[in-house]
Amino acid sequence: MLAILSVLLLYIFNPVFGVWYQKVYCSISESCECDFKPHIRDLEWDLYKNVYGQHLAQDIVSEEVAKFLQNKSPEQPLVLSFHGASGTGKTMVSSMLGNHLYSSAMSSPYVHQFVPTLHFPLPGRVKEYREELKSWVQGNLTECARSVFFFDEMEKMPPGLIDVLEPFLGPSHVVFRTNYRKAIYVFIGTTGEEVINRVALENRQAGQEREDIQLEHLQEAIAQAVYNSTTSGFFRSRVIQQKLITRFVPFLPLSRRHVERCVRSQLCQRGSCGRTDVVQAVGGDMLYTPAQGQYFSTSGCKAVPAKINLFL
Repeated sequence: MLAILSVLLLYIFNPVFGVWYQKVYCSISESCECDFKPHIRDLEWDLYKNVYGQHLAQDIVSEEVAKFLQNKSPEQPLVLSFHGASGTGKTMVSSMLGNHLYSSAMSSPYVHQFVPTLHFPLPGRVKEYREELKSWVQGNLTECARSVFFFDEMEKMPPGLIDVLEPFLGPSHVVFRTNYRKAIYVFIGTTGEEVINRVALENRQAGQEREDIQLEHLQEAIAQAVYNSTTSGFFRSRVIQQKLITRFVPFLPLSRRHVERCVRSQLCQRGSCGRTDVVQAVGGDMLYTPAQGQYFSTSGCKAVPAKINLFL
């Protein structure tokens, strides 16, 4: 008993011993505390270097994550909801978040991904899914307070299912043996893209800079869109009613110059940075909308790898 007490006192009062003890402990343990190694500066750099045309998403994600992790006793979890058309970077930003929070990146056992078509495929089993999801989330939070949960394709999520998370997202619920308020939740979907695209189009037609689009122009509009859409997992959701989403994160439609940056990045990864002919060919082969103006790519950067294969 005295030996254990001595070790504890050394850990508390001797920082050098504390660092050594932590290293030894983590060399033989696969605990959440050992795997959780957030690199916020690296996340910020990754966002600003590799995500194109998304100043709002870059700013919101980097600021909210940094603020949340700096708070040792957050009042409630960080809850982000990503919205925008396919190919605009939602999945990429999600992966960056996981990669820079855990040393084992997205393969960490404390990073959890849910896809409706895989995990909740049958609308008639919502009641059963609610019990399973509640059990999964509570079990993982008990295992690791710093758990990260990604819910993809929210437009395909059965309505009513996600409300089982309401107690975990607010400031009042307690999970046995853990501080559930340290968790991060990210919802990803296309619902709300019409609102986002309309604001982007009006901005473009007014001759304004893309960076002039501010978050306040979109927050409430996205919240209303996902709450009222029958094809949204947030349809009439108490999560929205109770204002449990920290931030709605809009992903703007991409212009041709953004698509060409995606092409150039992909080419560099393949060792063909100098192929400007391929950059221009792929950019020119994309479909753009509206008919009058051709401002935005209809598929963002999603079709870029396949298009590159055609022109290489």
